[in-house]
Amino acid sequence: MRRLFPVTEETAPQSREWGLGELAVAYAYPELSPGGQEAWLRANMVSTLDGAAQHDGRSQPISSDADMRIFGTLRGLADVVVVGAETVRQEGYRPARAREAFAEARRAAGQGPAPAVAVVSASLDLDFSLPLFTSPLVPTLLLTGAAAAPDRVATAEKAGVQVVIAGDGMGVDPSRAVRALADRGLTRLLTEGGPRLLGQFVAAGVLDELCLTVSPMLTAGDAQRIAGGPSVPVPKRFELVSLLEEAGFLFGRYRRT
Repeated sequence: MRRLFPVTEETAPQSREWGLGELAVAYAYPELSPGGQEAWLRANMVSTLDGAAQHDGRSQPISSDADMRIFGTLRGLADVVVVGAETVRQEGYRPARAREAFAEARRAAGQGPAPAVAVVSASLDLDFSLPLFTSPLVPTLLLTGAAAAPDRVATAEKAGVQVVIAGDGMGVDPSRAVRALADRGLTRLLTEGGPRLLGQFVAAGVLDELCLTVSPMLTAGDAQRIAGGPSVPVPKRFELVSLLEEAGFLFGRYRRT
């Protein structure tokens, strides 16, 4: 790997805008061999230089146009977007939309026009009148536990949501969630957090890849990191696969070793 130290006007790589076609190649999912790994789970997160995953409760203030292009590309490649209920509430999640730029590639890969959204929730404390649940292009999934409140399950199903049981108690078991989605033919998985959900995937050892945007910003404060929850006994080691730069933002792609 080539390293440039220090970065000066003479040594810095030329910054340019990365096109959607280039990004689709750079972030292509690996081929899963029959009888091998059943699904590939990647996360897409953004962090400031001082480790904040959000500002004032949202990730948008620390993002950029390039980050949003990569956000759209990763969605354009995925079968399903897995997201925590709190992130749905805070970020005002809407249904994934069809993108003409990825239409042909999705058809060739046997995918639908847009990825499904799978919301992870134990309490099912969600507003099922929102467009994410009532008018998605692809039916929204709800991952929950077997002990979820029956009345909330009924409300979700009445709104057209497909409820998927992926845990024996109130909560969702990360490994079962991945298997349950794979059983539905959804093998290209993308999670956009939030930090607590990502922390659960990390702790369970089911995260295959992290696509991390490092934002050239400092926020201070006490914002969450990209992953939360209890620490793992031994740090998980990932390897750098690719690193892109645009307008001072770094876009790293890391895979589990």
